Amino acid sequence: MKQTALEMQKKVNSMIANAKQVVASDSYRLHYHLMPPVGLLNDPNGFIYYKGKYHIFYQWNPFQTSHGAKFWGHYISDDLVHWKEAPFALAPDSWFDKDGCYSGSAIVHNDKMYLFYTGNVKDDEGNRESYQCLAVSKDGLTFEKKGPVIQVPTGYTAHFRDPKVFYQDNLWYMVLGAQTEAEQGEVVLFASSDLVSWKFRGTLSGSNQNGLGNFGYMWECPDLLKVNGKDILLVCPQGIQPRGFDFQNIFQSGYFAGKVDLEKAAFEHGDFIELDRGFDFYAPQTTVDEYGRQLLFGWMGNAEEEDVVQPTVQYEWIHALTIPRELEWKDGVLLQHPVRELKKLRENEVGYKDVLLDSQAKTFQHVSGSVSELIIEITEMNAENFSVQLGNSTIILFDQSNQVLTLEREKFNGKELEQRHYSLDKLHSLHVFRDASSLELFVNDGEAVFSARIFDQGHEIVFNVDGRVTLNVHKWDLQRTTTY
Repeated sequence: MKQTALEMQKKVNSMIANAKQVVASDSYRLHYHLMPPVGLLNDPNGFIYYKGKYHIFYQWNPFQTSHGAKFWGHYISDDLVHWKEAPFALAPDSWFDKDGCYSGSAIVHNDKMYLFYTGNVKDDEGNRESYQCLAVSKDGLTFEKKGPVIQVPTGYTAHFRDPKVFYQDNLWYMVLGAQTEAEQGEVVLFASSDLVSWKFRGTLSGSNQNGLGNFGYMWECPDLLKVNGKDILLVCPQGIQPRGFDFQNIFQSGYFAGKVDLEKAAFEHGDFIELDRGFDFYAPQTTVDEYGRQLLFGWMGNAEEEDVVQPTVQYEWIHALTIPRELEWKDGVLLQHPVRELKKLRENEVGYKDVLLDSQAKTFQHVSGSVSELIIEITEMNAENFSVQLGNSTIILFDQSNQVLTLEREKFNGKELEQRHYSLDKLHSLHVFRDASSLELFVNDGEAVFSARIFDQGHEIVFNVDGRVTLNVHKWDLQRTTTY
């Protein structure tokens, strides 16, 4: 028997209440990142600035730490730093989304919030149907489902999802992730004048197009935006084989930069560039706020292999979102910066200026802590290698002789080490955010970013150099903002 939205809300509330003590007892709970109150979190959804507040929704299974029929969880903030949990926005309680309210986006129109999402439906044999659906709210808290507005067009499989809607040139546009019947990934474009009736415009880009070659069997979570005058298509291709340092995660997340012609559904673009070089990043989504900033959240996770178990699972939760980031297009590169509001969390500042390290391990008094922000500015380097060890097993290493930056961590099984690498001509700065069980590293003012879950709560920070390095070090403790 199908449950009503009210019955589902009661069931979810009961699940949260019953698991609260177990979840709260986990020392790996994050201090200033968004997490699920219980269960599994994945893609950020519906990131929007509405009536003076930031809203972020997320894919949520409140009943298990594995994937299942997804809800849309919901957080609200005045400042991108302090968030309050709101009741879930969408539940899989209708014929068109009974097996999951999958990812999507939000827009504001006529003082209302519109949510667009993919309704996932499976029959008893596991055959999939997907519908692009609409829900509308007058207050940003309660949502009325309007049902499907787009069905899968001819030539595509039911892997047709993740609508991102935006307004340009007096029309509403939607980009969607898609898979052709030939099992090639694409981003497709729809247009509408009223947000209800949508017309298929064509393919913006895809596997075996624009000189890409065989570039993935499915493209997920597209997001088309303009950053400092440059058209950027964020997308997550699935099914790309590793190439050198690139494409080391099971699924990839990155961007194409170029020039879009929405009328012709055409996109001239360059190569695919990974958005994050770390272990745990996927499904980013952006919004523009009142200051005109292009802001981004990502899922600090990825699709797991079946034998990978994170330590938080025994405490009945898994995964988190990244810190919010601001995007900038500069000198042909999409830069990512921690939003300035995060400075509100700083306390207990410690600083050291013009420190010379000379072929020895070095620690600095009060430069430690597993919930902290660390900025290292390299003013002079004459060394083969320079490294920073965070805790017991996490190392940031710059090999200047080979021009490679490496992040090394302990695998979740606690038995082996693993690395991610980035080719880097010269190292100017490292900006590190640590949070109980996560690390986000911004290299050279956001030229490269590494996101990772790190289940190593060692507090010590040790600097090592093979040669001579002069640097400035600033470190802050960061206040706790989470209350769940």
